Amino acid sequence: MGANDSPAVTKAIAVDNLLFSYYILIILAATVVAVAIYRVAILSTCYIRTLTCLNNDSQRYFKMPETTFSWIKQHFLYAPFFRKRHSKQMRLGPVEMGILPTRFQALLLTAIITLNVVLCAYGIEWHGPIITKLKHLRNRSGTLSVVNMIPLVLMVGRNSPLIGLLNITFDSFNLMHRWFGRIVVALAVTHSVAETMCIVIGQKKTTPDGFEAFSNTLKETRFILFGFIATVAMVTIILQSFTAVRHAFYETFWHIHVALVSLVLASLWIHLQGLPQMNYLKAVIAIWVVERTIRLFSLIYRNLGGTKAEIEALPGDAMRVTLRLARPWTFKPGQHIFLTIPSVGLWTNHPFSVAWSDLEPPCMDPEKGLDSHQNMDVLSMPQTTISLIVRRRTGFTDRLWRKVGGLTLNGRLSLPAFVEGPYGGNQTLHSYGTVMMFAGGIGITHQVPFVRDIIAGYAAGTVAARRVILIWVIQSPEHLEWIRPWMTTILAMHKRRDILRIQLFVTRPRSTKEIHSPSATVQMFPGKPNVDALVEMESRDQVGAMGVSVCGPGGLGDDVRMAVRKRQGIRNIDFLEESFGW
Repeated sequence: MGANDSPAVTKAIAVDNLLFSYYILIILAATVVAVAIYRVAILSTCYIRTLTCLNNDSQRYFKMPETTFSWIKQHFLYAPFFRKRHSKQMRLGPVEMGILPTRFQALLLTAIITLNVVLCAYGIEWHGPIITKLKHLRNRSGTLSVVNMIPLVLMVGRNSPLIGLLNITFDSFNLMHRWFGRIVVALAVTHSVAETMCIVIGQKKTTPDGFEAFSNTLKETRFILFGFIATVAMVTIILQSFTAVRHAFYETFWHIHVALVSLVLASLWIHLQGLPQMNYLKAVIAIWVVERTIRLFSLIYRNLGGTKAEIEALPGDAMRVTLRLARPWTFKPGQHIFLTIPSVGLWTNHPFSVAWSDLEPPCMDPEKGLDSHQNMDVLSMPQTTISLIVRRRTGFTDRLWRKVGGLTLNGRLSLPAFVEGPYGGNQTLHSYGTVMMFAGGIGITHQVPFVRDIIAGYAAGTVAARRVILIWVIQSPEHLEWIRPWMTTILAMHKRRDILRIQLFVTRPRSTKEIHSPSATVQMFPGKPNVDALVEMESRDQVGAMGVSVCGPGGLGDDVRMAVRKRQGIRNIDFLEESFGW
């Protein structure tokens, strides 16, 4: 509130602001509940479909689509904002400009932005004196800015309960976090501009120079000074958060981002002293502190006793990182971890998909000559090692590559490490009779655990899958070395030949001699795949519901998305994309 407001004006404005802040929180909470109900319905359907199809090889009932829901998926849930482009980065010359949202994301974001604009403008006395309008707008926009910080911090926490409740990817949460950040900053700037105009107009008689009036107020009024500092810090956050800056200087961006956020919270703590909006700020800080505390205790718990990272140089500027865990965990496909190697990146942590998990090599039975764990379900047991494939880029991965650069291929370097996680793993493919998995380059790390899980489930009779095809697009045959030991294990799994086919597409072969198919179920082709033709061929013979998953470059994701959308209403096909935006 302004220092010179009359008691009547102050009371009326305060009541309106608090009431409108309740509105936005209630509407956002209702949206969360609605999405949660939708997710529960989908998960329940998948569970029932899995149980129904365990002993049903034809699964004809689930092959045909539900017309209305197929239309919604085709034109709304799966649809890019325009015709095709969603995951592929927009560029202005060599500069990355970000990605376009889907139509569902765009509608949701439009609704949230519209809600804030309406609540910010509604009820203000637009026909009254200008000073009254400015004071009302100042206080309303300031209140809503602080209120929107609650979903802002909820959307960035790795341990946010909303991730599991809504079964939404961390990438989608990052998208919402960025847009809530823009809303918070826009409202804060509106608040500061209105406050500045109030000061200039209010002191016009005594100090005609508006700049001098504002400067004097900053010097004399502590809470206005720190409010101004918070606004400047927020605007700086937006300016240094552009996609091109984040991707080119991620570690620098992250450190500056954390420092600026801390400055914003500290400045607002002083700015809001004695005001009812302080309760919202306390909630924001509490959420942030609790989430960070959980992460800290998890980090200590997971690594107490020492975690070791064994790094092995691979062809194609890649590394296989095997983490020997201090404390085992039960692994699920689709999970990712945050890795810290102090000798390479100090305290910084970086996300990587878990490509493989295993037990330490057990002792051999001297009498039988066989692994004593051979007949155990190792996938359901706590895993003591997990493996990642890391591709050399910039920053941390470049320094890690240079550290192992002196080693020959297959040479190993062991370093102390810290592992945070696991996160994710909410996605399951158990209910689909037909599963298509597309991977581009390093995206294979997401798909390999699902292949292993489905084959093990098929052999045990616990999944609906009857047809599984893995399509991997690579630049060179030498990239096969990235996952060779794991693929050897998968190809030797019981009943693998009954359901799994693998197609490898090499886009830059050095000669045709490099292209050869080892067997009828493992085939290799030169060039890029015709995604639409592959999906069409598989959908003709699909068994039951069909799940199409993709993890790789944005262009591949957009091609697969388009192919799935084209067949909505003809077959029951779901689209699942895994990406990690930051």
